[in-house]
Amino acid sequence: MWFFGSKGPSGFSSSSTAEEVTQGIDGSALTAIVTGASSGIGVETTRVLALRGVHVVMAVRNLDAGRNVKEAILKEVPGAKIDVMELDLSSMASIRKFASQYQSSNLPLNLLINNAGVVTPFMLSHDGIELQFATNYLGPFLLTDLLSETMKKAARESNIEGRIVNVSSIGHRFTYSEGIRFDKINDESGYSSWYAYGQSKLATILHAKELSRRLKEDGVEITANSLHPGGILTNIMRHNGFMNGFLHLIGKYFFKSIPQGAATTCYVALHPQVKGVSGEYFMDSNISNPSSMANDVDLAKKLWDFSFTLINPK
Repeated sequence: MWFFGSKGPSGFSSSSTAEEVTQGIDGSALTAIVTGASSGIGVETTRVLALRGVHVVMAVRNLDAGRNVKEAILKEVPGAKIDVMELDLSSMASIRKFASQYQSSNLPLNLLINNAGVVTPFMLSHDGIELQFATNYLGPFLLTDLLSETMKKAARESNIEGRIVNVSSIGHRFTYSEGIRFDKINDESGYSSWYAYGQSKLATILHAKELSRRLKEDGVEITANSLHPGGILTNIMRHNGFMNGFLHLIGKYFFKSIPQGAATTCYVALHPQVKGVSGEYFMDSNISNPSSMANDVDLAKKLWDFSFTLINPK
């Protein structure tokens, strides 16, 4: 973390905004998917990418909310190229439908920004998976896998590097003692909402690292990185009324603004400094160090194999 707005090696800091870190960048040759694009930093990520000329596909649970965001952005950026598509990351059926529809559109895919996230009490997804693990990690894992060939095709045909960006959290440091509870993913016994959130965010980093290794092995011009956006006041705590209210009360003194919170995502997605950089973890628009568990190669491989058993049940 670059405290008090001091700049890191990239020339940016915790106080840098998404517009600042993408100033002067032309993204008009790029097409991006942004999940969770109708609220929080997803809105700002969409707006700034569109401002830089990127064709943005907003992948959202609520189509009406997504369309409202699109209209608001078009008023500010009249030439923005924005589409809205329905996607519920807690449902594998919804993810498969989204991927199929996207492929049928014949749009290229240069940037996949896995931004959506939730913090919830214990619940199970449509597919019987603990909801935070399903929405924050497994859904994006499946989405990335389903769209990987589309990204590879775009990278080959355009000769433009593809980038996969997983929005994680510093919360990945606060997880269960074993990191990932492989045998107890869906167990309510011993469940902690905070540790479950940390587990899901640890998984997003491990996913990016293992995916990066595999893409390099295949010689594919696609990078995969993860990041902590910073402490931001969004509606991610909407399932915890007391905590949500408390954080909004004190937040203006301790948290980043939405434009600052979207900066690292936009930096990793667009900035030329990040070209060829893969398997890294970013914070405040600079490369940072995640926890030791997040750097565990064997844990990343085990999670990869485990995830495929979940998305392809027998």
